Amino acid sequence: MNKINGYTEEEAAGLIEYIYTGKNAGKTLSYLFETYGREHSRAKGSVRNYYYAFLKKRDDERVQRILAGKQLAAGEIRPFTEEETEEMLDRVLREKSKGMSVRRAIMQLSGGDEKLMLRMQNKYRNLVKKQPQRVAEAAKRAGIPVEKSFLQRKLEKEIDALYRRLAAGLQEENARLRAELEKLRREREV
Repeated sequence: MNKINGYTEEEAAGLIEYIYTGKNAGKTLSYLFETYGREHSRAKGSVRNYYYAFLKKRDDERVQRILAGKQLAAGEIRPFTEEETEEMLDRVLREKSKGMSVRRAIMQLSGGDEKLMLRMQNKYRNLVKKQPQRVAEAAKRAGIPVEKSFLQRKLEKEIDALYRRLAAGLQEENARLRAELEKLRREREV
């Protein structure tokens, strides 16, 4: 079987045709990756990654043949510089400290540019998830209280729930013992 990045040529051609037809029908790439993935038992992210990797192999004759006549292209990926990352992080955290949501802060910072907004949102999420210490340090520099991580909040909720369950059990036991004590007192008086 002749494979291109893990898909057979037939699978690759089917995906490209699906994307091409869907884009011409006005569908978003995100929607197409998700629906194709669902229909073919593949993860949306896996389909997206394959699609972009496929487009980068334009020097392969099979890829050229599959893409022939279709105007499908991937834009150049432009990563954030360290300076851009720090500035974006500082500005988002400053806006958050004023009570603004991250999404709204990023929308303002991007000036309505949807692609920039998406890039900034993804970058911020990535920083929070993979570099929480960096976010905490930036917040500390800006004098902003550090937000608890999702896992920390989840753990605290689980601990609180455990305490409530234990307390409820102890309250029930306490009530049972009081009733037993009262019963014994009444028996002793008789």
